[in-house]
Amino acid sequence: MTMNTTATPRFPGDVIDHLADITPGSALDRVRRHRSEARTQAQQSFAALFTPAEPVPGTVSLRERLALAAFTAGLHGEPRSAVFYTRALATEDAELAAVVASEVVRGRAQSLQAGSGPHGPYGPYGSYPAGPLSREDQPGPAYAVDPAHAALLGPRLAAALAHAHLLAYHPRDASAGALQALQQAGWSETDIVILSQLASFLSFQIRVVAGLRVLAARPAPQAAHQPTTLQAQP
Repeated sequence: MTMNTTATPRFPGDVIDHLADITPGSALDRVRRHRSEARTQAQQSFAALFTPAEPVPGTVSLRERLALAAFTAGLHGEPRSAVFYTRALATEDAELAAVVASEVVRGRAQSLQAGSGPHGPYGPYGSYPAGPLSREDQPGPAYAVDPAHAALLGPRLAAALAHAHLLAYHPRDASAGALQALQQAGWSETDIVILSQLASFLSFQIRVVAGLRVLAARPAPQAAHQPTTLQAQP
């Protein structure tokens, strides 16, 4: 089966530039030009995930891709990215966008403690396989969608959001059982690869955008003082 899509939304020519407010010729534009290949590959990765060329493998629809992206961006707490993907989802399904935004609030609240999660000082929680790292195990909740939203989300998206929460907040708990839950919800092996690629790419993109916005917020370096001319000694 191939991905069932509607009209493709109009995305910016470079999504990272858009999210980081980078304008042509700016200092950050020059920074990114030094890594032109990485810049191109990042945009190509976005295009492969959100505007894939036919024939598209798997059955992950654009609606499902945007829902997962909006949820993942929300979990990571990068506001520009979260708004970007939520608005894109709203153009496909406004009701679903509102539900996903509500699930982001629940997903972030269901963390170990304030500050835990992808970028918090406490880091991800979960359990490692039995061994030396077990001393770092931290218990934490497994996320599940609000039962009131289950009908609209359907089993596929409900399972995908739970998987995205696992990868963002407690990747230590990733297991064969977690993948089986996706298969039981109707995702194929190809679909599961795509879902994982989406989560991985969003994590990368969000970190890059956050870093660039930190750089943009730094004050411009002061011009170096010109050396004073030494006076001739009498």
